[in-house]
Amino acid sequence: MSEIRVYYSSVSGCLKTKKQQQHILMVLDGRKIVHTDVDVTQDPENKDKMRRIACNDAALPPQICNGDQYCGDYEGFLNAVEEEKLTEFLKL
Repeated sequence: MSEIRVYYSSVSGCLKTKKQQQHILMVLDGRKIVHTDVDVTQDPENKDKMRRIACNDAALPPQICNGDQYCGDYEGFLNAVEEEKLTEFLKL
C-alpha cells in the first residue's frame, strides 16, 4: 500500500513556504488522498530522511514522497496539479 508523506516545517518563518505547505495539504485532503505529515523540526532524523530520499543534502520542505520513493517538491506538485497528472506525480 502506498504511503504518501509530506515533509513540512511547523516553524518556518517564510510565508511562501507556509503557503506551499498549506496548498499541498489542502489539495491532498480535497482529493481524499491519504497522507502522513512529517514535521522535520520535531526530529532531526526526519530532516535527514527527507534529504536522503530527495537525494539532495540541501532540500528544504515541503517535499513529497511515496514510501521511500521521491515524488518531488512544491514546484513539481504544482505542475502535476495544473496538468492533471497528480496521480502519476504521487506514484499511485
